[in-house]
Amino acid sequence: MKLFIKKVLYLIIMLFIISLISFIAINLAPNSFFASGELNPNITQESIDHLKAIYGLDKPLYVQYFSWIWAMLHLDFGISFASGQMVKTEILNRIPITLTINSISMVLVFVLSLYLGIKSALHKNKWFDKFASQLSLLSFSMPSFYLALLLVLIFSIQLEWLPIAGLHSVSNATGVEYYLDVAWHLILPIGIITFGGIGSLTLYIRSLTIEILKSDYIFFAKARGLSQKQILRYYILPNLYPPVITLLGLSLPGIIGGSVILESIFSIDGMGLLFYQSALSHDYPVIMGILIIGAFLTLLGNMLADLVLLKLNPNMS
Repeated sequence: MKLFIKKVLYLIIMLFIISLISFIAINLAPNSFFASGELNPNITQESIDHLKAIYGLDKPLYVQYFSWIWAMLHLDFGISFASGQMVKTEILNRIPITLTINSISMVLVFVLSLYLGIKSALHKNKWFDKFASQLSLLSFSMPSFYLALLLVLIFSIQLEWLPIAGLHSVSNATGVEYYLDVAWHLILPIGIITFGGIGSLTLYIRSLTIEILKSDYIFFAKARGLSQKQILRYYILPNLYPPVITLLGLSLPGIIGGSVILESIFSIDGMGLLFYQSALSHDYPVIMGILIIGAFLTLLGNMLADLVLLKLNPNMS
């Protein structure tokens, strides 16, 4: 219980620090949504000053920050400059698909990396080990945006097997048909995120497994006549889970950050595309809201990873 309280306090402190740094960075940005000519080339300075007063941008920065923090504590992220809608509403409409894509990708990365890494170690220097190593090297050397464009060119344009962009091809679809249509559109984005995540993790698991196989307790387990499946279940996997889960928690920001590029390429109305569009239009309330929610999800993921590790190994406390 004490560890849980410490983790929650750490999450709150880190969110405060991230919010402060993000707020300062955004206000130091050279351009502004209300800059002359951004809204309308014919807009007068008096109109701009009036809009700034409405949004509270005419106050000192420290007043703006604490006002924003107070509103954020009440889950009020302000009003979007571009659309005039509540930021919370816009993010809530976009976040489910982003969480779905990243959650499925994380599970696939975990499962595939474990399989490839362990099997490579068990068949060291054989054809599967060489294949998995080359695949891993290709994985973390291939830029996700390039891979996305390449796969769209092959599977969507040339072969016409998969949709190019969006989430729906069937209009007015309901029930099972609706979810199948969405799943069909998510094959490429999820596949690209998964492929980009398995590279380094597979090599890491392979290296750990090889070291585990050199251990004395593996030698004695084999001497006792335990099968390879028993050794895998009772000796290899329990020793792999803690470092792998830790590494997955640390890689969470990169996976979430990658959705900005892929959602833009595939025109998926998720949080990543909203962030990209808001950055182009200097819509600061939306940018700040997405940064804070993204930071919260990342910190929450790391906290859950630590709690899972504590459950697997209570001696860590």
